[in-house]
Amino acid sequence: MIPLFRKFIGGPIGSGQQWFSWVQIKDLAEAFAFLIKHPEIPGPVNVCSPNPVKNKDLAKALGRALHRPSFMPAPGFMIKLVLGEFGSVILEGQRVLPRRLLKKGFTFQYPDIDKALQSIIQ
Repeated sequence: MIPLFRKFIGGPIGSGQQWFSWVQIKDLAEAFAFLIKHPEIPGPVNVCSPNPVKNKDLAKALGRALHRPSFMPAPGFMIKLVLGEFGSVILEGQRVLPRRLLKKGFTFQYPDIDKALQSIIQ
């Protein structure tokens, strides 16, 4: 999404009301290292920020981070046309939380979308 925002054509996808679970790359790496050190954590683990955002809020945060407007929505039908079945996944969203990581004491360096984006863009 960053390249589109840099070209002043960024904005929410579809209605913007769908949940968007995300994770900063450093937290992703730290979570993998944490899981290797804790083999007692069985099965699949959600590795994502403890603070998912609505797509419209992600667009606003990207706009703030890049000092660009964030009002150009990507129409849902175009997303489905370009991405096919995967477009439905993006348009519906999913609110995923890292409950198992948090329960075991994992601490995120970037739990906030604004700080995470700033760390990436700088």
